[in-house]
Amino acid sequence: MRYNPIIVALDLPTAEAAVQMAAQVAPAVGAFKIGKELFTSAGPDIVKRIRATGAAVFLDLKFHDIPNTVAKAVAAAVRLDVQMLTIHTGGGSEMMRAAEKSARETALALGRPAPLVLGVTVLTSLDTQALSEVGVTDPVGKQVERLASLAAKSGLRGLVCSPLELVGLRAFLPAEMQLVTPGIRGAGDAVGDQKRTLSAPEAMQAGASWLVIGRPICAAPDPRAAAEKILATLG
Repeated sequence: MRYNPIIVALDLPTAEAAVQMAAQVAPAVGAFKIGKELFTSAGPDIVKRIRATGAAVFLDLKFHDIPNTVAKAVAAAVRLDVQMLTIHTGGGSEMMRAAEKSARETALALGRPAPLVLGVTVLTSLDTQALSEVGVTDPVGKQVERLASLAAKSGLRGLVCSPLELVGLRAFLPAEMQLVTPGIRGAGDAVGDQKRTLSAPEAMQAGASWLVIGRPICAAPDPRAAAEKILATLG
């Protein structure tokens, strides 16, 4: 995977819109995120079409089920040739271990590198009040640290986390743990439904490995120029 830390979130409703966007901005970014809306509307073939641009694919379906079911879903994702995929850390250690094992074993059988299985801790749309509504009484940061520690002990090599948790996580996680960070906004960008945000340079300085950026690029008048502008701010 060529290293450019920008992952463009293709949060678009159709395959045609996604492929058009990917073709336009692929030279300026490192990967594309395919989430639930696009995958549901376009199916597995959209992964192949985005991979055809030469960029990596981050399949963001946040698997959360019994360990055997998640392991099979991860294997199916590996066969699609994705480079990253997500699972919910709230599924527990057994589920996370099963996902990582499946990713490694399936990739080995196919003769390709294992994708990065990323644990999702606390969604960036949630704050402490929202967590309390589902019975989590600890602050967001404490819950993130609890789930991140469990993910590391379960063998995951990467996490998805809010920019505002980066410094805290880097303080105790293994140095090789990759941190993928959504909620990236520019100074003039609308926050939208993200509650915990930083700019791209701030997130990288805080310890992010990858930056997931959607609207600031996809909604720009010139998406490629917007991506290039963000990349230039990272030095």
